This record gives sequence, C-alpha cells and structure tokens, in this order.
Amino acid sequence: MSRGILAVGAYAPENRVPAEAFEEAWGRFDAPGVETKAVPDADEDALTMGVQAARRALSAGDVAGEAVDRLTFATTTPPLEEEDLTARVGSYLNVPADAVRRTYAGSTRAGVDALLESIDGDGTALLVVADCPEGEPDDSREHAAGAGAAAFLVGEDAPAVVTQRANHADVRPGTRFRQHGSENVEGLDIGTYDRAAFTEPIEAAVDSIEDADAEAIALQAPNGKLPYRTNLDAEAIAAVETVSSLGDTGAASVPLSLAESFRSGHERTLGVAWGSGAGATAFVVEGTPSVEASLDGDRELDYPAYLRRRGDIVGEKPDGGAAHVPVPTWRRSLPQRHRHEAGVCPECGAVAFPPDGACPDCLSLVEFEPVEPELEGVVDAATTIGQGGAPPEFAEQQARQGAFGVAIVRFDAEGGEVSLPMQVAGGASVDDRVRAVPRRVYVEEGVPRYGLKAITL
Repeated sequence: MSRGILAVGAYAPENRVPAEAFEEAWGRFDAPGVETKAVPDADEDALTMGVQAARRALSAGDVAGEAVDRLTFATTTPPLEEEDLTARVGSYLNVPADAVRRTYAGSTRAGVDALLESIDGDGTALLVVADCPEGEPDDSREHAAGAGAAAFLVGEDAPAVVTQRANHADVRPGTRFRQHGSENVEGLDIGTYDRAAFTEPIEAAVDSIEDADAEAIALQAPNGKLPYRTNLDAEAIAAVETVSSLGDTGAASVPLSLAESFRSGHERTLGVAWGSGAGATAFVVEGTPSVEASLDGDRELDYPAYLRRRGDIVGEKPDGGAAHVPVPTWRRSLPQRHRHEAGVCPECGAVAFPPDGACPDCLSLVEFEPVEPELEGVVDAATTIGQGGAPPEFAEQQARQGAFGVAIVRFDAEGGEVSLPMQVAGGASVDDRVRAVPRRVYVEEGVPRYGLKAITL
C-alpha cells in the first residue's frame, strides 16, 4: 500500500492590502513581486486559519475528525509562545483526545518537515500548517508578510505520494530570525550573503534528488523575486506561486503552493522548503489528491485600515470586562463554543442547546445524545455594535476591525433546529445565510478565548 496525501485544504483571509497602499504611505514598496498580500482580521490568527484549512481537508477527504489518529500543527507564529495548540485545534475538529500530537515551529521549513513526518508515520494523520509573519512597519519583511494556511490528510492508498526527498544545511545565520520575546521577523540585509543563504542550500538539496524534473515547483517564497534567483525552472515556479497574491506565508508558503499545484491538476510537483540558518528540504510528489481551497480575497484595505488590523494604531484595552467567564467555566462549554454541540432528547427527539437540564419540549430530565448542527444557517435577527457600544473585552477588536454584528442564527440539527446568538464578522441582515467559522473571541488573563462566529455567504 502507498502512504501519502489523501486530501488537501487551504485557506487565506479575505482582507488584501495592495502594494500601492505601501507606496503611498512610504514612498516605496520593498517586497518585489508581491502585488497584494493577505491580512488576517483582528480576530484571526494561525490557529483559526489552520482550523479553516483543516475543515476543508477533512471535507475533501470525506473523513470525520473522529477518524484522525495523528494531529500535527506547524507554525512560526503561534498565538501563545508556550501551549499545546493541538488541543484546541483538535477540539474544533472533534479529534479523539488520545490521538498522537506533534507541534513544529521555529523555522519556515516547519510545515514541510511536519508533512514528511506525517507521511513517515502510521494511521490517519492530519497536518495543519498556518502562518502570519510580521515585521516592523518600514521593514521589507513586513512589506512582504502575508497570511494563509494549508492542511493535509495523510493515509494509506493515497493518490499522491512522495517518491524522493533530500536535505541540505549550510551554516549562514542572520538572514531571517525572530528574537526571543519579539513578534517581528528581522534580518541583517547583507545583499549577496542573503541571496547565497537562500539559493545555495535550495540548489544543493534539489541536486541531491535523482530526478527533480516536475511540471510545477512549490518553492519557498520570502518575496516574489528571490525564488527566481535560484537555478530552478522559472515557469514551473510561476505556475503555482502564491506569494504575488498572498505575500510571504512563512511555514505555509510551500504547503499553499502544493495545494495550488494539486488544484491545477499537476501530476508531478517538486517541493522545496527553506529556513534561515540555513537549510532546505526538497521532495517530489507524484499524483493529485482532492483539494478544497479558497484563497481569493476581495476586501481591499487601505494603509490605515491595515495598521488597525495589525494593532499598530489602537489604544489600550479598557480595564474590566462585563462578560468575564473563568477559564474552568469556559472549558466546560468548549464543545458548544468550538462545534456548537447540541443534544437530541431520547424521549421526544427535540434538539436542545446547550445540551443540559430538562428537554425544552417534553421537559424530561434526560441524558442528551450529542449532535453537531450544520455549519451553515439563517439569520433570524441582527443588530450592529457601533463605536463605544462594545463591552470592554471586545473594545480592542472593535478598534482594530470596526463595528461588528450580532445575530440570532438558526441551524439545522438532526431533523430539528437550534437558534444561537453569535458575533458576525462584518455584518448581517435578517434572512442572510451565514457560516460558522473559528475566530478568537477575546483575550483575557493573557489567554486567547476561541469560539465560532458567523460570516455571510
């Protein structure tokens, strides 16, 4: 049996800031080859983007989260420096608590290294790669920095398999790094040294592969120019690059280009990941798995709106919180917050949310049978929370993202319905169809609280 890639999912935020916005603000744009870049909303991060991609990979493979034996998360931009993020990712996807867990970080090679480790493992594996690097506002790395996520479902009898692989490392520090305690990627910007630190490990790794010819090349892309400095086929790189529309997506750069290659139907793809330090991993994938991807974005931001999303021109969060929920209490409701888990009454078949207490229809005290409502629903009531109207815990989100909607949304669930109050990312009107998506609700006591919000379809 051939173990490899069964299905792929990909996601990118809808926000886009064009190169022209930087040129107007700074008089220059220091990210050659980048036309627009993806910008996360104020309530998006690597975890929420990764869950979006993972949902799509599971859907593309027609596999439920309960069937996953191994869960891996890779990123260079975790929302918390120290925490096992696979626990929260797994909760959203309903992955079993005893599934094997792995986390990869610290290098833009992390996504590819995690993919190959998943292929070398056993059982049904789900790899989630998400990244949203940042730099100082006037730094070339920030001009290029984008956002996106890709997820790979791995198992036996796969339509796409890795047939060759090679690694190469060459000590060249200082080309790209993030200091301890900092959120910003930096570099020493030493011209020819930087170019050699990128091109030479990549070319050495590819040269170590016996047959590297491929229709498409998924190559690490810190900007839209550096990949073409290598001796690799420029047309094959251009065929599947995402940096021109998404920007530099860090550890997700090669995984996203792989998703593009598979979506385009290429039967042989060369993947090459690079990490500052400097090292490269090259591999060949033969075959095409099923793909669900949404990488388009039509919400254009001007430069001030972009800075607000980053949090660069936002005031301090007000003290206090009108809706404080202690972490232990929050934890008990995570199946409802992450998956909208409801319950079916075994006596009368009514659906209850939350699935506690007496049945809302027959009033029997029963043990409800868990059920997850559909992710798409209909708005029954809606309003907008404007400037100054948000509780203190949502004030920072409002400052960064603007007014937000609140709605009562009705979802189908096992022949019944549940109606839930939800924040809306953007706005919504009565009778709009919406989808429940993972988002950060707020941060309290230093801990991000995650849940589901609605976006209009």
